[in-house]
Order: sequence, then C-alpha cells, then structure tokens
Amino acid sequence: MTAVEPVILTVVVLTFRRPAELIRALPAIVRQAEELGQDATLAATASVVVVDNDSLASARKAVESLGSRLIDYVVEPEPGIAAARNRGLDHAAESDLLVYIDDDESPRDGWLGSLVRTWREFHATAVMGRVISVFDGELEPWITAGDFFWRPTMPSGTVIQIAAAGNLLLDLRQVRRLGLRFDNRFGLTGGEDTLFSRQLIAAGGRIVWCDESEATDFVPPERVTRAWVLTRSRRNGNTTTAIDLYLAGSRRRRLVIRARALSGGAARIASGTARWGSGLATGSLRHQARGLRLANRGIGMIAAATGTVYEEYRRHD
Repeated sequence: MTAVEPVILTVVVLTFRRPAELIRALPAIVRQAEELGQDATLAATASVVVVDNDSLASARKAVESLGSRLIDYVVEPEPGIAAARNRGLDHAAESDLLVYIDDDESPRDGWLGSLVRTWREFHATAVMGRVISVFDGELEPWITAGDFFWRPTMPSGTVIQIAAAGNLLLDLRQVRRLGLRFDNRFGLTGGEDTLFSRQLIAAGGRIVWCDESEATDFVPPERVTRAWVLTRSRRNGNTTTAIDLYLAGSRRRRLVIRARALSGGAARIASGTARWGSGLATGSLRHQARGLRLANRGIGMIAAATGTVYEEYRRHD
C-alpha cells in the first residue's frame, strides 16, 4: 500500500459582527477538524482560526466561550472580505491546505473530510463544495417563483472555471507557487473570490467540484426580499464587468469590454423588461421575477462600463 503524505490543514472562518451565527457554526467545524485528525486514510491534521474583520474584536467573547484548544482568533482591522481572506492565508503560512467557510454557514456531516478526500483523488489546486440555503419561515411567492437561491450540483471531480469561497479548499503549495492572493480592490464590492479563481485558472491551476461536502447557509430575512435580490443582481453585473476590465491587460481590450458591457447591459435591460411585462400580462410570477433580475444585472453592467462601482459591503460606522 502506498503511504499517504501527511498534510496540515487550517480551517479559516471569516466573521463580521455575527456572534450568534458564529457560535452556531463553530462547534460543528471544530468537531470535524477533530474527526479529520482521527481518519488515518486522510492523514490530515486540522486546526481552526476565526478571522474577525471587526477592528473592535466583537467576536472574541463568542470564540473564547467555546474554550476549544483547536481555535485561534485573530483580528483583521482593514475593512473588506479580501483583507480577511488574505489574513487567513497569512495565518496558514505553515499549512499545506486551507479551507474557507463563512460565519453564516454550518457544515453538514462529512464536510471537511469530503473536501480533503476529493483533493487527494484529483490533485486539484482548489476544491469547491456545495452550499445549501435554508430559510427561517416561508418565502414570499415572488422569491420562490424566481428560484433565486438555487445552486447547482454536479459529480465530484467535475472541473469548474469559477469558484465562490464560502466552502472552498485551497492547496496552499500550489497557490503559493502561482503567487495568488485576494485583491483588496474588490474587498468592499465582493467578487474577490471570482477574480481569485479566474486568476488561478489563468495561471494554470485547476478547480474541481466536491458534491459530498455540504455547508448550510442560513439566509436571514433581510436577504429574502425583492430589494435585496435586485440589488445583488446589479452588484453581480457590476462586479463581473469590473473584473473583466481589471483583467483586460491593455487599453484597447478595455475599450472592447466597455463596449460589450454597454451593449450587453442594454440588451439585458430590454430582454428583462420584456419578460417582466410578459409576466405581468400572463400573471407569471416567475417571468416577472426573473425578468426584473435580468434587467438589474444589465443596469450593473452599464454602471461598471461607465466607471461606477457598487460597494455592497461599504461600512457606515
């Protein structure tokens, strides 16, 4: 039997002023870190670090209340999710693997071991797991009809081109060799993980899917409203275009991307508005909801093409 190379893994939990969610998530994360170390077939030793992006260290008491020797706690005072993710990278400087999970996500059984097992099988630079949204109470019919919180599933090992970092394993040896970090310019807009994964692919890395690794995303009531869905759609269109412009590489290429974003955004506004109108005429909530979302994505694209950036995570304190 071939010996399995032992590896050191750090689970990085990002948090910002959500102590109740953190207390709910951490026990399951710590338990799986302990279980990972007991699985000889995976040969991995795990620890956990909470990266608090609040300069007031508001999560300290919540972390200390658990009294676990496996948890470290650090504060990243620079605002923005990119800075927090980079602090996690720095904290894991002596580790071979890093796994990101957010404070509003709780892992289901087998979450961590499945990520490591998929990484060992496919030797990828990154492994992305499933995130499953759950809600407190019934959703508004408009939200349900739009199916906005559905996420895809696919066989483990499937190669993907874009990865979100809410449930993501990184092979740090490969990441360091490729010279990758999260860009602080996208710390308040979001999209830092999209940019990171696109740079990873461009540098020759590979991302695969792990269908067995599941984390539950507890969606708060303020995120299941029409206003939030449409704002997020504008932000997604805006950020995607901003990333395209950032990666353009030349003035000529940027001009081409701006032109495509302007025309593509206008087309989405027209198509989305037409679908919304059709939904009104036929009484279809699905057409109304998805039409408005498409139109708002187009608005975000045009805004980015003309130099306007949406800072969804801007802080007001």
